[in-house]
Amino acid sequence: MTTMTETTNAARFREFKMPDVGEGLTEAEILKWFVQPGDTVTDGQVVCEVETAKAAVELPIPFDGVVHELRFGEGTTVDVGQVIIVVDVAPGSGDAAPDPAPASEAPAPAAEPEAEAEAPKGRTPVLVGYGVAESSTKRRARKGTEAAPAAASAAIQGEMNGHGTGAVVPEARPLAKPPVRKLAKDLGIDLATVSPTGEGGVITREDVHAAANPAPAPEPVQAQIPAPASAPAPSSAPAVVASMGARETRIPVKGVRKAIAQAMVGSAFTAPHVTEFVTVDVTRTMKLVAELKEDKEMAGVRVNPLLIIAKALLVAIKRHPEVNAAWDEANQEIVQKHYVNLGIAAATPRGLIVPNIKDAQEQTLPQLAASLGELVSTARDGKTSPAAMAGGTVTITNVGVFGVDTGTPILNPGESAILAVGAIKLQPWVHKGKVKPRQVTTLALSFDHRLVDGELGSKVLADVAAILEQPKRLITWA
Repeated sequence: MTTMTETTNAARFREFKMPDVGEGLTEAEILKWFVQPGDTVTDGQVVCEVETAKAAVELPIPFDGVVHELRFGEGTTVDVGQVIIVVDVAPGSGDAAPDPAPASEAPAPAAEPEAEAEAPKGRTPVLVGYGVAESSTKRRARKGTEAAPAAASAAIQGEMNGHGTGAVVPEARPLAKPPVRKLAKDLGIDLATVSPTGEGGVITREDVHAAANPAPAPEPVQAQIPAPASAPAPSSAPAVVASMGARETRIPVKGVRKAIAQAMVGSAFTAPHVTEFVTVDVTRTMKLVAELKEDKEMAGVRVNPLLIIAKALLVAIKRHPEVNAAWDEANQEIVQKHYVNLGIAAATPRGLIVPNIKDAQEQTLPQLAASLGELVSTARDGKTSPAAMAGGTVTITNVGVFGVDTGTPILNPGESAILAVGAIKLQPWVHKGKVKPRQVTTLALSFDHRLVDGELGSKVLADVAAILEQPKRLITWA
């Protein structure tokens, strides 16, 4: 029977679940909370920033009220559909309390480890995205009889799989968030020797730093290795050897790195790659870049060789539209695209991402320059949205910025071709019958051989090279 108190609680306390912020993603990591319990929030206010497998996204709350509870801390990976925040939408109306968090969300040190393997029941559609399905990923229960290192490894892996500090942990294991564990590992600190000061016996960053920097000692090494006060000095020697002898670092595979790995493996073992190379004299292109920098029409936008290379590829695609296509395995069809969403591979602090310029074939040179500038700036700030990375047709990757001559790029999944641009260097080159110093680079074009034959791929690459050698072809061929 439903009591009046239960009905009041359900109406007063509203839960906000981790939404699917784009394209069927299954989990996200909470990077930062912008609110704390007791803060007043309004409909549409951003309450946290999360990182998905594709981008960092800010999440707005869809109702007014006072924050009652944050279910997960920063640095925790949460499955889509799990409650991340509880809001009191009718504050001051009594002493009612919300329903307790499920066992998989709330800490329960006394519970059995096997409880971690159970997913929360009764999930409902989320407020944003495609709705929630129970996660198909099941974690094996940790065995209490295993050795301590194996148990610690299994526990850390459980946090990597998306339950963070909210997961049930064995009592003998020190309580600490994944970032704190990584900090301790980097500093060579055994968490079992650290005295916790956090709520509920949780070890904090400050605890680890305190353990790493105790009172000055005669030996510098000793100052960074914590030892029990009652233990004699010789007993700390094994810990020094163990910490100084660490030869491996384990980094959780999640977020953008996880998405990159899955995409590259899927592409490499699905699309038969062919890569062709051409070395070209780009001296005239470099002169054009210098002239455009002084052009009033290009004021306020960044002009660089990548701009001309991007325009050259667009012209080559216009001359050979069959290269701008995708393979539909389910329907056994080749889908030719009558638009070009030009992807630009960008290295960011969170990993490699490939946002794209929508309908790039329609843009003038100044417009393309502005789009490239905005794309790069947004990527570096970590603000690229999932939509900006969806629907690409061809991609450019500029490995030359790292001083690399060329490479064999892997296709972005669902795309037909990717152009790698090497470093532009001054080299001896035969020009008009004489050996002269010229600006030279190497281009590499990888393409999906299921839908792009060698002849077509060669023509596209040759056209790009010809335009860079004689930029006036941007006008005569456009």
